[in-house]
Amino acid sequence: MYYIVDSEKSFEQATADLATAVQHHGFGVLHVHDLGNTLRSKGHDFPEQCQVFEVCNPGQAAKVLAADMRLNMALPCRISVFTENGKTKLGLIKPAPMLASLSSDPALAEVAAAVEAKTIQMVDDAK
Repeated sequence: MYYIVDSEKSFEQATADLATAVQHHGFGVLHVHDLGNTLRSKGHDFPEQCQVFEVCNPGQAAKVLAADMRLNMALPCRISVFTENGKTKLGLIKPAPMLASLSSDPALAEVAAAVEAKTIQMVDDAK
């Protein structure tokens, strides 16, 4: 269900490389949530770094929404760059099993598999 890889890169370099990889694979970054800074700004002692990238390919998203509008709640895809015990990691929840748990439509399974392959490539390119 998860795809997580370790990186030898710094957190900052991995986040920059992920942004580049997202664009290279025909997706866009809609927003980046800096969870680490948000938690610290709210007074929580959170020593790790965590940025969650919301990424989207409009053509693929349109196919998903045309098949079942309720799936808007599963969009956009999210890819995280985070540290755990000081080590940089990148990861995502795989779109194919996630959408399969919400719909049995074979057309959606095909879209989810294509998106999953691309998002995994993005993570691998950035690691």
